[in-house]
Amino acid sequence: MSPVRTRPATALRGRRRLGAFVFLTPGLAYLVVLLLVPLALVLSYVFFQRGRFGGVVYEFTTENFSRLIDPLYLRVLGQSLEIAALATLIALALGYPTAYLIARLPRKWKTVALVAIVLPFWTNFIIRMYAWIILLNGPGLVNSALKSLGLGPLELLYNKGAIVVGLVYSYLPLMVLPLYAAIERLDPQLREASANLGASRLTTFRKVTLPLTVPGVMTGCLFVFVPSFGNFVIPEMLGGGKSIMVGNLIRTEFLKARDWPFGSALTLALVAVLIVLLLVQAWAARRA
Repeated sequence: MSPVRTRPATALRGRRRLGAFVFLTPGLAYLVVLLLVPLALVLSYVFFQRGRFGGVVYEFTTENFSRLIDPLYLRVLGQSLEIAALATLIALALGYPTAYLIARLPRKWKTVALVAIVLPFWTNFIIRMYAWIILLNGPGLVNSALKSLGLGPLELLYNKGAIVVGLVYSYLPLMVLPLYAAIERLDPQLREASANLGASRLTTFRKVTLPLTVPGVMTGCLFVFVPSFGNFVIPEMLGGGKSIMVGNLIRTEFLKARDWPFGSALTLALVAVLIVLLLVQAWAARRA
């Protein structure tokens, strides 16, 4: 009887594995073709030299790695980390209260609020950046309002502050959505129990709500920091090219200087930083 019973079970497991393989194949093919293969090419270029007129000369060298520790490039890396970290902190300060309030809304209004959060994504990114240029330039709406109050005009465009504003505006929804999901999943009975034990709302938030939403906080910070760190469009448009970030430097090395080997080294350095951040986020989520 045992062989008769195990054959259908074995066949069922085989069909399940085949079905899983069929459904996983498109995603795996996408990752291999558009992620692993380009990454392998970038990794291979690191060990070659730049040609006299650009491109790649297939002669082995490790000079590209030593150029990464040049003070000039380290300063660009530090500036990129500073701007991305500042944008992430501001997005967290704005996003957490927003997500908390949305989670406390009646159910019929939650959908409306979430649609309002993601609504900017339905507009072209370049158009939104030009809108900020119009708002922040000298005769723009913001400076006009400040001038009427006797506080302006101010230099609001083509500086680090404008870059941070653009990054926060662009990626704030990526902070709000995971925070909302984390807060929404909280058991309301935990807050009720905290209140019944005499804790104030602030104490309940500090000792119950905030610790339980740390994974959402880490995910939101990662979602904002990663694209902010590698962004090159916003520094170019709102920063006027005055504040160079890693993304701008990589684009310049590939498209203008045509130094593909060193551009590949910068790309790998960027990927290494992001991998470290992913590992830190995973570790913090497990601890939380």
